[in-house]
Amino acid sequence: MSGQRVAVFLDRDGTINEELNFIRRPDEVVLIPGAAEAILELNRRDVLACVISNQSGVARGYITEEDLIPIHARLEEELARSGAHVDRIAYCPHHPTEGVPPYNLSCRCRKPATGMLDDAAQELHIDLHRSFVVGDRLSDVQAGKNAGATSVLVLTGYGRQALAELEKNDETQPDCIAEDLSAAVEYITQLIDRNT
Repeated sequence: MSGQRVAVFLDRDGTINEELNFIRRPDEVVLIPGAAEAILELNRRDVLACVISNQSGVARGYITEEDLIPIHARLEEELARSGAHVDRIAYCPHHPTEGVPPYNLSCRCRKPATGMLDDAAQELHIDLHRSFVVGDRLSDVQAGKNAGATSVLVLTGYGRQALAELEKNDETQPDCIAEDLSAAVEYITQLIDRNT
C-alpha cells in the first residue's frame, strides 16, 4: 500500500545493548559499540526504528513493568548522546510456561509471534513486507519471517549461539547474518537504496 513506511524492528538486549541475562536496573544498560550510530543512520534516512523486546523477567518476577520505565528511559538517554532515537519501544512481559499470573500465558506478542510488529504497523502505518527485523535470537528471525519482513541475525549477544542452532534448523534461516547492528544497518540501507 502506498504511503506506508519502512521500519527496522530491533531486539533490545544483545542487539542494541549488552546482553546481561535480565537487566534489572537502568545503570545496567550499556550500548553495544556502534549501535547508537547505526540507529542514527536509520533516523537520518527517515526509517522508523522500533524496539521489540521479549521481557519474560516480568513474568518470572525478576522485574516489574514499572521497572522497565526507567530502564527504557536510560536506553533512550544513551542513544540521545549520539543524536539517535527510537520511534517506539514495545515489550512482551509474558511467558507461556513460567512465572506468575497474570503474565504466565501464551500471548500474541511474545516473539516469534508478531503482535508487537502488528501493533506498530497499525499505529505507525508501516509496511511489514518492506520492513526488517534485527535480533540475536532465532525467535527474532522467526518473528520477521512470520510478519513477512526481512530478517537479520546479529552475532552480538546470543547471536553466535543462535548461529550454531541454525545448522540444526533449516526453517529459520535469516535473510542476512551480520556481525553487529552496524553491519545489519549497512545491509538494510543498501537494500532500501536498491529498491527506491
